[in-house]
Amino acid sequence: MKKLPDILEWPSGKLDYSGGAVVMGILNVTPDSFSDGGQFTDVETAVARGVEMARQGAAIIDIGPESTRPGADAVPADEQIIRAVPVIEALLRQIDIPISIDTRIPKVALVAIEAGASIINDTTAMADEEMTQLAVRSQVPVILMHMQGTPQTMQTDPRYVDVVAEVSEYLMERAKMAEEAGIAAERIILDPGIGFGKSTEHNLLLLNHLDRLCGLGYRVLLGASRKRFIGQVTGKENPSDRVFGTAATTAIAIAKGASIVRVHDVAETADVVKVANAIRLA
Repeated sequence: MKKLPDILEWPSGKLDYSGGAVVMGILNVTPDSFSDGGQFTDVETAVARGVEMARQGAAIIDIGPESTRPGADAVPADEQIIRAVPVIEALLRQIDIPISIDTRIPKVALVAIEAGASIINDTTAMADEEMTQLAVRSQVPVILMHMQGTPQTMQTDPRYVDVVAEVSEYLMERAKMAEEAGIAAERIILDPGIGFGKSTEHNLLLLNHLDRLCGLGYRVLLGASRKRFIGQVTGKENPSDRVFGTAATTAIAIAKGASIVRVHDVAETADVVKVANAIRLA
C-alpha cells in the first residue's frame, strides 16, 4: 500500500499531518442544524466564530450552508450560495487555513471554490458526476461520506447485514471511482457518515472497527461531534452537553488511525487531539 504524504499540498491549500490527526471546525451557517442552527446565520458572527476556531487550533474550517440532520429539507443552490459565499470571502481575509464547503450540489461547490474554498465535503460521496469533474478540474481534496438514504429518510429504519463491511465497500468503490476520474489518492478522504442512516449500534460498531476503514489506503475523517448516539449512551439530551462524549470518540478515532476529526468544540478537542496524537506517535 502506497504511503500517504505527511504534508498534502494542492494549488489552493495545504494540510500538515506530520504531527498526527488534525481538527476540522464546524461552522454551520444555517437556521436549522441539529446542534448550532441559527447561531451563525449572519456574516459577522460566522466570521468571528471561524477566526476563533482557527485560533483554538482548527486546521480546517468546514462551512455548511445546508442542514443534513435527520428529517431536514433540501436547501436550493442559490440559497446555499447566499449563506456561504460571503462568509468564505470575509473569513479568508482573516485566516490562512483551508476552508471546506459542505454541500451536495456542484453549483454551490463551484461558486464556493471560486470564492476561495479549497476542499469539497460531499455527503453523497460525489454521486453527481458534475461534482467529480469539478474536483478534477480544481484539484482540491474531496471528502466522500457514506449515507444510507437521504436526510429525510435515513433514520427511519437503517439496516445492515454487516455495517462495517458495507460502509467500507461503498467508500472503497467511491474512492476508486474518484481515482479513475483523475483525483489523486492523497486528495481523497473517507467519512463513514456517523449518524447518517445508522442506529446507535451501527455507530458504535463503526467506531470500534474504524481501523478497518483506515487501512483502505486513504485518509479518514470522523464526524461524531455532539451526535444523538452520544446522547443515547450518556443520557445527555442537549447536544451542547455532549462535549466529553465527543472527546471519547475523538480519542478512539485517532487511536484507530483517523486523520481528521470534525467537531463543534474546537478548543476542547484540540487538547484531546494533542494528547491522542502524542500517545499514538510515541
